[in-house]
Amino acid sequence: MMEFLADPQTWLAFITLALLEIVLGIDNLIFIAILVGRLPPARQETARITGLTLAMATRIALLYSIVWLTRLTTPWFHVGEQAVTGRDLILFIGGLFLLMKSVLEIHQAMEGAGKSHNQSGRAYSGFVMTVIQIAVIDIVFSLDSVFTAVGLAKDISIMIAAIIAAILVMMWVSKAVGAFIERHPTIKVLALSFLILIGVALIAEAVHFDIPKGYLYFAMAFAVAVEMVNIRLRRLLDSKKKVDEADGG
Repeated sequence: MMEFLADPQTWLAFITLALLEIVLGIDNLIFIAILVGRLPPARQETARITGLTLAMATRIALLYSIVWLTRLTTPWFHVGEQAVTGRDLILFIGGLFLLMKSVLEIHQAMEGAGKSHNQSGRAYSGFVMTVIQIAVIDIVFSLDSVFTAVGLAKDISIMIAAIIAAILVMMWVSKAVGAFIERHPTIKVLALSFLILIGVALIAEAVHFDIPKGYLYFAMAFAVAVEMVNIRLRRLLDSKKKVDEADGG
């Protein structure tokens, strides 16, 4: 055991996998933040921890289901000359669900913004339904991370340790991410737009049209950077306006 822990390759594999799990979990974290934001404040933390615990359990369960994962990549039936696998079906249904959910959330956000202050009573979602939605979409998000883990590490204990470490980091930052999204409506719409983009990518992958994830993540990072500049600019303009009003008064 000590020799295993003293091996630099073990730690290299662990750190690499943990970082990849965090990167691949960003979309999951955004989705959880959006869904949890629809719950009453008193239940948001419980739903957040429950959702991320489900994410961890799903990934570990899939690691122990290597044979089942292998069957997912073998053809189940054919549509014309195109072979359709279980993984394709999961990605297609998950992508479609993500598209529908994101569009509905954007619609509800716009309806809420269009209401007057007196009409803006917030409609909250149910706890159980929120957790079920998190569990359903997490299975889709788990596939890529598990296939990546199996490809990079041979020892299942390293994979499990990396998944646990990544989920603990996500639990630590998830509340801050959710609060930031809720404070800035434009960031929330941007996050939902990312989820639409990811949904399209999942559907494309299901029909064997590969969209490099590096392009997606770069586009997301660039959009976030531009929005951060916009938020900073709006703050500066608001501060200047307050100063001008004070001087004028």
